[in-house]
Amino acid sequence: MSLCDIRLQEERKSWRKDHPFGFYARPQKNADGTLDLRRWTAGIPGKAGTSFANAVYPVTIEFPEEFPSKPPKVKFPAGFYHPNVYPSGTVCLSILNEEQDWRPAITLKQIVLGVQELLNTPNPDSPAQESAWKAFQKDKVLYEKKVLEQAKRYASV
Repeated sequence: MSLCDIRLQEERKSWRKDHPFGFYARPQKNADGTLDLRRWTAGIPGKAGTSFANAVYPVTIEFPEEFPSKPPKVKFPAGFYHPNVYPSGTVCLSILNEEQDWRPAITLKQIVLGVQELLNTPNPDSPAQESAWKAFQKDKVLYEKKVLEQAKRYASV
């Protein structure tokens, strides 16, 4: 078993024992029904009191073979509206960037909490999507309107 697989089994165990309220994360299943520890499906709730509240945003988390030396890729559905999310859905966040703040000790819990924090506090110095970035910088009313429309699409039932 690789170092990656051992670490991901630990992450799964740790997550099942203790994860933040309202979040979910689980490995995807392979065609034969076995778990694929390198591909996870997760849900990140918007923080209460923010425009992202009352919704759970779906993400996929893909762990590379070199994990934990290299960070996972976290993706929202393509077209997700946010200044730090590329049109493909990939999240632009320093703790997910090997050249910036990624550290092998960062846990799944820290990753999803970091993405949740980014939702409502975009980093204007790291734009990944021009339309959302421009609206966030220059037209807060339009930005807010689009975020609220998106929140309705992912509203928790």
